Amino acid sequence: MAIFSVYVVNKAGGLIYQLDSYAPRAEAEKTFSYPLDLLLKLHDERVLVAFGQRDGIRVGHAVLAINGMDVNGRYTADGKEVLEYLGNPANYPVSIRFGRPRLTSNEKLMLASMFHSCELFDQNLKLALEVAEKAGTFGPGS
Repeated sequence: MAIFSVYVVNKAGGLIYQLDSYAPRAEAEKTFSYPLDLLLKLHDERVLVAFGQRDGIRVGHAVLAINGMDVNGRYTADGKEVLEYLGNPANYPVSIRFGRPRLTSNEKLMLASMFHSCELFDQNLKLALEVAEKAGTFGPGS
């Protein structure tokens, strides 16, 4: 069994510590000519593949780099918008690296709060079952 992430959440639901065991996921880099045969859309401030799969590039993969320059959200390292850059035929041929996007800090907090909610539900369910067993509503004849 592999451990990919560790989350430490206090009783109030606050994220105390988080560690990602980040192994480079499968990334695909390909050189494209104009027009791009994949449909890219902006989702949660990331440029994602919305339609079209080929050569290890899957729907949901994010644009990680263009011509070797990292992409941060919807902008390239030099401040250009990715969708505008890829929409200009003068920028082709272009090499694009795709891969699964890393979780943002906000997504990590939401994930930790889900763990906390599940734990609270489990504690309340145990308490409810104990009360029901004492009341005698469970058993073979009920």
